[in-house]
Amino acid sequence: MVSICHRILCENARIFIIYSDLVAIVRTVETRKPMQYLYYFANTSLVVRLLTYLAKQVPFNLESVTVIYLVDRWVMRIKLKTLLPHKQHLNFKSFLNENGYEYTPATVITQALCGLDQGLCATEVMNRHHVVVVSHGALNPADIEDFRVTFVRGLGYCPPSLV
Repeated sequence: MVSICHRILCENARIFIIYSDLVAIVRTVETRKPMQYLYYFANTSLVVRLLTYLAKQVPFNLESVTVIYLVDRWVMRIKLKTLLPHKQHLNFKSFLNENGYEYTPATVITQALCGLDQGLCATEVMNRHHVVVVSHGALNPADIEDFRVTFVRGLGYCPPSLV
């Protein structure tokens, strides 16, 4: 009787472990479905570092890169056309976490990103949602530096987020 109960407990434990593993896999796939990364960065140099990193990553199949400037931070969304292999996904997440923080967007940022996804031009999105879209579409680090120089010239000083 004891050995039967022991076998049943062992089988239940194995089933639970398999179930737990499957749940973890499903959650990973569900969260990675719209292969995009949304992060915020403290200053310009971190944004340029990420854009340089992306430019060097040949296997990344970029759909678009969106850069939004907020008063105290830079928000970046990197959208990929295809899923990254698991190891590359983890490496990329590590790079992002070393330089920035995952970003949970405010409603206005979500609406702005949706507008860009629907094909609205950056100027229209900026006017409609009152956010500063510095760059959207192809990878272009020059947009960031041009924005920074223009903004600093207009202000007359360089705030910490534009260093």
